[in-house]
Amino acid sequence: MHAAALRLEIRLPAVRSLKAKRRVVKGLMGALTAAFPVAVSEVGFQDQWQRATLGVALVAPQASQLDRLIHAVPRLLREHPEVELLEVGVSYLEER
Repeated sequence: MHAAALRLEIRLPAVRSLKAKRRVVKGLMGALTAAFPVAVSEVGFQDQWQRATLGVALVAPQASQLDRLIHAVPRLLREHPEVELLEVGVSYLEER
């Protein structure tokens, strides 16, 4: 088993309220879970309108599959015009 966690820092320049931000973030999380076998949560900047940090948990049976997911998830976010991807962090879970 191979596992990793992604930290995706995003900016939502067109958002003008927390309610609008929640709608956009919820849509992004839904798009990610529909496209990939991942778990997603908003983990940072909950009180700011135009910023968010998404945490994405990834698990795959092979390292190559995990690497494909690690690259595909940020690519999906880059395809959304309302999202500016600021930073991507990856943490790998070591199997012991």
